[in-house]
Amino acid sequence: MKQALALSLLAGTLAAQTATTKPLPPAVEAAENTVSADSIRAFDQFLADDLLEGRYPGQRGGELAAKFIATQFASYGLRPGGDNGTYFQQVDFTSVKSDPAKTTFTLVPKSGAPMPLRFAEDFVVFNSKLEPQAAIDAPIVWVGYGVTAPEYKWDDYKGVDVKGKVILCIVNDPPSDDPKFFGGKGMTYYGRWTYKFEHAAEMGAVGALIIHRTDLASYGWDVVRNSNTSEKTFLTQDKDPKLSAASWIQLDIAKKLFESAGTTLDAEFAAAAKPGFQARELPVSLKATVVSSVRHFQSPNVIGVYPGVLRTAQDQAVVYSAHYDHLGVKADAKPGEDAIFNGAADNGTGTAMLLEIARAVTSSKVLPPHSMVFAAVTAEEQGLLGSLYLAQHPPMPLGQINLNLNFDEILPLGMGSELHAGGVQRTSFYPTMEAAGKKFGYAIPAPRPDVSGGYYRSDHFSFAHAGVPAFSLGQGGTYKGHDKDWGRKQAEVFNQNDYHNVTDNFRPEWDFSGLANLCRLGIELGYVSLTQPPITWNPGDEFEAARKQSFGK
Repeated sequence: MKQALALSLLAGTLAAQTATTKPLPPAVEAAENTVSADSIRAFDQFLADDLLEGRYPGQRGGELAAKFIATQFASYGLRPGGDNGTYFQQVDFTSVKSDPAKTTFTLVPKSGAPMPLRFAEDFVVFNSKLEPQAAIDAPIVWVGYGVTAPEYKWDDYKGVDVKGKVILCIVNDPPSDDPKFFGGKGMTYYGRWTYKFEHAAEMGAVGALIIHRTDLASYGWDVVRNSNTSEKTFLTQDKDPKLSAASWIQLDIAKKLFESAGTTLDAEFAAAAKPGFQARELPVSLKATVVSSVRHFQSPNVIGVYPGVLRTAQDQAVVYSAHYDHLGVKADAKPGEDAIFNGAADNGTGTAMLLEIARAVTSSKVLPPHSMVFAAVTAEEQGLLGSLYLAQHPPMPLGQINLNLNFDEILPLGMGSELHAGGVQRTSFYPTMEAAGKKFGYAIPAPRPDVSGGYYRSDHFSFAHAGVPAFSLGQGGTYKGHDKDWGRKQAEVFNQNDYHNVTDNFRPEWDFSGLANLCRLGIELGYVSLTQPPITWNPGDEFEAARKQSFGK
C-alpha cells in the first residue's frame, strides 16, 4: 500500500517538474500541515538550555545534543544512516588551543623599537600544524589580498618566495564592480579567511597575518576573538599543508606595522586593489612563540534516512542539514559571569527546524519516491568540518543527491514576507524555488551581491564544493506587521551583541511562526526535488565541474 501511494505521489509531482503551482499529493500537504511552531520552540528551548553547555563537539554538552537528536530520529522511524547501524557518523578530530599566557607575538622592524602585541586584544592565533610549540622568527611578506586566481589573471604571490616566511594580507576579494571579475560586489571563496590560510600554507609560508577590518569581514573583532581564542579543530584525516601561526591582527596594529616599514596602510590597501600589484618583503619580522594544547576526540554527525521506494534504481535524494554544535563554555569567564555560549539562534533554530521537518514528513507514514536524508552535523563553528566529512563520506553516492537544503541561524522574529535563499539562483532549481516561495506567501527579491561571502560560511558550502546543488533557506529582512526597517534593525542588534556571544540565549518572546512556514516550504521543495531531473549548476558556475564529476561517483 505504501509503495502504491508513493508511486502516486511520484506521478503527481512529475507533472510539475519546474514549478509547484499545481497541488501536491495529499501526503505532502498533510506533512506540511502537521508542522508546529510550538514544536520548533520546544526543540530550540531544550537545545539552548544550560544543561547542554553550549553543545561543543567532543564534550559532554555536544554528546548530549547528539544523543537527543538521534533519539528523536529513532522515534520518527528514520533508518540509521551512520556507522554500523547507528545514527552516529563518528568523525575523528584533532583540536589545538593557544595558551594565552605563553603565546607571544612581537613585530620587530629593522629600525625602531620592537612592538609586543597583546593576545586576544591585538592578535589571535592558532597552530594548524597541531604542534604543541612553535617558535617563529621570520620576515613578513606583504601579499595584498593573498589571492592566486588564474581565471582572473590575478596573482598576489607573483615574484616573491614566501617559503619559511610570514605573509600579511587583507581579508575579502580584490574590489570589483564587474560580476565576471571576483564576483563583482559579491564575494568569492578567494575572499574567505579559510582560503587565505590554505593558500599561504600551500605556498610554503610558516605563518599568516590577516588584517581584520569590520566592513570587509562583515563582523567585528569580538567574533574573531571568540572564534579563535577557544579550541580550533581539524579533521584528523586532513593532510593538507598547514601553518604554525594562522593569525588575525587588528587594523590599528596593521597601521603601525606599515608605518614601521616606511609606508601607510591606506597607500598599501590602494595598491593591493589594482591589477599588477607587486608583493614584497617588508623590513619587519615576526618573532613569535605559539604554545598550544592538542586534543584528539570524536564527535558525530547524526544521520537519519527516510528511504524512498525507488531507491533500488538510481537514487535522487534530498539532504536536509543543520549544524547542532556551538562554542561551548567561555574559558576566561569571571566568577558569576554567564559563561555558556548557548547558541539559541545559532544554531538551535536550524536544528529545531531539521527535527520538525523530519517529524512532519514521517508523520504521513508514506515513503517518498526517493530518499530523504536528515543530517545534524557537528563542528560547523570550527570550519564546516562535520558537513565536509559528510560530503566526503555521504550515505549514497554524491551523484545520487539532487539537492541539499540547509538551515542555519534563523531569528524567530515572526512571519517573514521575503525569502532568502542565497545561491539557489546559481542552479536550475531557481524557478522551482520562486514558485514555491510565492505559494507560501514570500516575495522573492532579486538576487543581490553576496558582499559578505555568506554563501561560503554555512554547511551547504561543503556540499556545493563537492558538486551537489545546495543552499540555505531563510527569511529576508522584512516581517509582516512591522515596517520594512524593523527586521533589519533586529538582525543588526543580534549581529553586534549576540552573534557568537554568551547572550545568544533562548527568549520566551520569540515568535516561531515564520520558522514553521519555512519548514513547510522546505518540505515542499524537498519533495519536488525528488521528482525533478538532476538539478545542475548554471553554465560557468564555479561548482559546475564538480557536479559533472560527481555523476561518476
